[in-house]
Amino acid sequence: MQGLILTKLDGTAKGGIVVAIAESLGLPVRYVGMGEQVEDLAVFDPEQFVEALFADWTSESDADEGAG
Repeated sequence: MQGLILTKLDGTAKGGIVVAIAESLGLPVRYVGMGEQVEDLAVFDPEQFVEALFADWTSESDADEGAG
């Protein structure tokens, strides 16, 4: 095995578990699936993934600062 493919990223609470799986297996994530078709597979972009993973957290933090 040379890498991982994470499918159904849109339905897995943003796929945060993939980091633990990749680390545990010592394999890179190669592709992610954003839908149900083969055409929905995309090359994994770690920077974009991290930004999306924390997008809700940063927007909530920004909203809290504005409310204070």
